[in-house]
Amino acid sequence: MIHLEGPFLLAAVLAGAGTYGVLARRNAVLVLIGVELVLNAATVLLVAVGSTGGDRWAAGWVLTLFVITIAAAEVCVALAVVLVLFRQRGDVDVTAEAMAGEGRR
Repeated sequence: MIHLEGPFLLAAVLAGAGTYGVLARRNAVLVLIGVELVLNAATVLLVAVGSTGGDRWAAGWVLTLFVITIAAAEVCVALAVVLVLFRQRGDVDVTAEAMAGEGRR
């Protein structure tokens, strides 16, 4: 049987680092990495809790696949938005004003 202290500690570290990345960073790519860390923390928790049950088709494994799918779709959409933001403004600072890039054209 697996001890849950290790996965819970890993998930807490990942969630903490991800939350710090979302709240403290100004670069849109680093904010995106922070969101991915939080999703990875959720995945670690789902796998750890799913491995403790005796049922092979428990909800933890299915929800883990769902989280991975949502994370992949989120990365695609977010990177497309970041690319458009960079093309329009020349930087990916999320705290800059929306109209700041139009004066540089």
